Amino acid sequence: MEYEDRYLHLNEAIDLDSHVICRYKVKTDLKMTTAAAAIATEQSTGTWTKLSTLNDDNFLKRSGKVIAIDGNVTSIAFPVEDFSLDIGGVPQILSIIAGNLFGLDALQGVRLEDVIFPKCMLKEFKGPKFGVDGLRSMLKRPTKPLVGTIVKPKIGLTPKETADYVYEAGMGGLTNGKDDETLSNQKFCPLEDRVVAIAEALDRVRSDSGHVMIHAINVSTNGHQILEVAERAQELGASQLMVDVLTCGFGAIQVLAEDPSIKLPIHVHRTMHGAMTRNPEHGINMKVFATLSRMVGGDALHVGTFGVGKMKGEAHEDLANKDVCLTNDLPYKRVMPVASGGVQPGMIKKLVEMAGMDLQIQAGGGVSGHPRGVRGGARAMSQAVDAAAADIPLDVYAKDHVELAEALKKWGLA
Repeated sequence: MEYEDRYLHLNEAIDLDSHVICRYKVKTDLKMTTAAAAIATEQSTGTWTKLSTLNDDNFLKRSGKVIAIDGNVTSIAFPVEDFSLDIGGVPQILSIIAGNLFGLDALQGVRLEDVIFPKCMLKEFKGPKFGVDGLRSMLKRPTKPLVGTIVKPKIGLTPKETADYVYEAGMGGLTNGKDDETLSNQKFCPLEDRVVAIAEALDRVRSDSGHVMIHAINVSTNGHQILEVAERAQELGASQLMVDVLTCGFGAIQVLAEDPSIKLPIHVHRTMHGAMTRNPEHGINMKVFATLSRMVGGDALHVGTFGVGKMKGEAHEDLANKDVCLTNDLPYKRVMPVASGGVQPGMIKKLVEMAGMDLQIQAGGGVSGHPRGVRGGARAMSQAVDAAAADIPLDVYAKDHVELAEALKKWGLA
């Protein structure tokens, strides 16, 4: 490869405040120096052959720099000058740190494992409006994990049926509900009718029990429509918004989080992430998406079930996703990590032991599949969270709580 040695800076000091540092795991038959240089080349100033248009000054200022190689993992520093935040934003960031490199024929596999942004770039993003503390304040739940549900079946219920489900869940003690990722504005459940019906159901929960619950309405849509749809949902009484971030794009979160007219928290769903995160040798680590989601303003983010639920995932990676949501290393409000996917009451104590109290635990089938229906399933989930918060074994707590006992009989302990 032309210029390979010029991209290698393995023994040089790099100004970390003026570079974006990316860590890539590489599978290749090439020398790692060659493979790493190929990534730095493709994603900055070079291409497959020598260029007559590339002068030394441009090369020195703007080329990617291979700063470390450890086995099959390389760290590459991209100059801040390469990035355009006023217009390009996260789409342009991703085009550099996670762009054409995945198609390089010389590499059998490459995975973006982590990214560290300098302070000068982080300050261009505002982060969440609410985050962990804001959600806890809304829900009057200062310390315990949040406990929620996803309305099941994913699609097919009418607005009234959906609202009835939410009401039963709220009366069973859940703090959170949400639409599923595939529900939008289908004829059987129009968005506006659904928002109104759910808002009325949540009002009834508060009136009948004094309990506070919110529900995330899925406003995922085309980029030119999402602000209008979100504003309409808010006007009709929505208490939270949900966006499928990878199908809509990170800009969809950012426009809602930064628009002063939107005064609701944003629940970030990660549907489609497995296409990029599941292969350990090729793609993008979810940790990167968690970082970007926090930067653009997500208030709650699905991070996985720490190896406990139905979704494929390694516990250590899910815990790393959770840590990105909560770390003080980023200059933003903390994001509420969400554990969702095949969750049932028997898993909750283990989830809390692994991930801590700052966690939102969501169950769909684990609520609606309960022998006593949605309210019984909600009570079982709430009881399991209470037991975990008090550090009482679930089977012990279940002796005095029939709904939890029935859930454990049906699904067992994790």
